[in-house]
Amino acid sequence: MKKFSGTLNQGKAIPLNAEAMCKANAAYDTIKKKNLKNFSTTLNQGKAVPLSAEALRKAKAAYSTARVPKTAMKTLLPNARKPNPGDLVLAEIIHLHKHKRIELCNGRRAHLSPGDIVILCYGNRYAPDQFEAYVPEDLSPCHMVAAGGVAARVKNKHSEVGQPTEIKPLGLIGNEAGKPFNLKDWALPKQPLPQGLPPIFAVTGTTMNSGKTTTAACLIQGLSRSGMRVDAAKVTGTGAGGDVWHMHDMGAAEAVDFTSAGFASTFGLFLDDLEYIFDLLIGHLCSKEVDAIVLEIADGIYQRETAALLSSPLFVSRVEAILFAAKDAMGAKAGIDWLQSKNLHVSGVSGAMTASPMAVEEASQVIALPILDAKQLSSSDIGSLFFPSKQRQPHVG
Repeated sequence: MKKFSGTLNQGKAIPLNAEAMCKANAAYDTIKKKNLKNFSTTLNQGKAVPLSAEALRKAKAAYSTARVPKTAMKTLLPNARKPNPGDLVLAEIIHLHKHKRIELCNGRRAHLSPGDIVILCYGNRYAPDQFEAYVPEDLSPCHMVAAGGVAARVKNKHSEVGQPTEIKPLGLIGNEAGKPFNLKDWALPKQPLPQGLPPIFAVTGTTMNSGKTTTAACLIQGLSRSGMRVDAAKVTGTGAGGDVWHMHDMGAAEAVDFTSAGFASTFGLFLDDLEYIFDLLIGHLCSKEVDAIVLEIADGIYQRETAALLSSPLFVSRVEAILFAAKDAMGAKAGIDWLQSKNLHVSGVSGAMTASPMAVEEASQVIALPILDAKQLSSSDIGSLFFPSKQRQPHVG
């Protein structure tokens, strides 16, 4: 023993025999199994499990969760209550199908692989060109139904769209006390509207992919080129940052969407929530000096939430003019008639149909409004359409 101690003190290497190694391994396996058993029991009891900083660092956080900092995420609730729209969920990618990439908080679209851990938001989705999906009743396997990071279970899909990407929820994400996080916990504060609102222009359309975002972005660019400070908001839709980034790129000093109001999507909301989002986003944008605000209203005018908001007396009283995006002359004519029946002022028509001179010619036979393509909307002269009798001073600063 004295010789052994002396060897240790001298720092020399000591051989380990096979019997000692076996005993050490057996002890380690006992501890490991005990810990795994305790962890499994904790999962089955639904207790909050601590989320390590390393696990969060590796998880890919989607755009829909951008307002919630990872530093606030402390616990995982694997057997929590029924998920609500807006709840944050930690999930594993099981099978890749339609969505093979996820839009991160910074806008980058990151590739996904089976086994990846992602941070998503539960939310309903309505997209005629893709999926109809709803927040499930529990934390069982479901789908990632939007690249912006929305978790739901698909009910219907377009026949030409592939199957949805499959995910396995691992649990709701919560604070240190084990309370699940919801986007509403991190929403922008609602601010009072000023006495005099800046001019607010809204872009809506016949349906998905009718050219609404392009129309809104080009209008932003044109008004910005005329010297105005223009802010923008996407009021309805499904959480994804592409439209907001597009608005930024085309000159919006600030651009926000419904996720900043605490909603991962607006499908299934009632009018009071839609009006709340509408006024919250406008109030936020009006808190800074702004010359004009451009809004995009998602989906088509016959979609339930879109129709409800456009028919709202609050919306009619706030919005100065509408630009309508359509794919063809018939859609343009029907849409304008519907909007005018709601006492909304339509200033012009644009959208996908302006890519075809023939479609524009057809529309001009039945529509007595300006038909504007992307180039015309992006021109600094576009302000004359909206301010024909006003000499506005460009924003300085």
